[in-house]
Amino acid sequence: MNKIKNNIVRALFAVLLFTAFSCDEGGDPNPGGTNTGQFAGDWFIDLTDSDGHAIVSHALHSTYNTAANDNTMWIDDYENGYWIKCKITINSNGTFTATNADNIIAADQGTVTITEGKIEKGAGLSKAGHRVDKISFRAHFSYDADGYDIIYTGHKRTGFLEDEY
Repeated sequence: MNKIKNNIVRALFAVLLFTAFSCDEGGDPNPGGTNTGQFAGDWFIDLTDSDGHAIVSHALHSTYNTAANDNTMWIDDYENGYWIKCKITINSNGTFTATNADNIIAADQGTVTITEGKIEKGAGLSKAGHRVDKISFRAHFSYDADGYDIIYTGHKRTGFLEDEY
């Protein structure tokens, strides 16, 4: 009799344990994303100056959302290129700008203004020839009294080994 009683207690405990861990917590199972998520990612970008001289090739940059989720993003080169990390304002069509934005990486050197910014879906080619997004923009750093702009042109990182630089 004790054996039957113990088995019943074990079965009830198992049902109770299963029920406790299989409950639906409620809420939205698909919380969605940020309003700039489609433009976020890693990019391999080539930099040239206003005279067309190459400065850096295939510098890894990232674009990612800000905490505000208000059509602003960060562009960040992690000190791989021309030392840029600033907020940009991006539109739903992929165009973006920044006017006298604080350059967080080089804060003691002034601000940066970005013009002609554009992310184009499927307009770029990766190193191995995969169709990817393209990014391009001009940046003017306030400490540059000569008026030179840095021209950024690149493509989205795929993550495939054959596309890495």
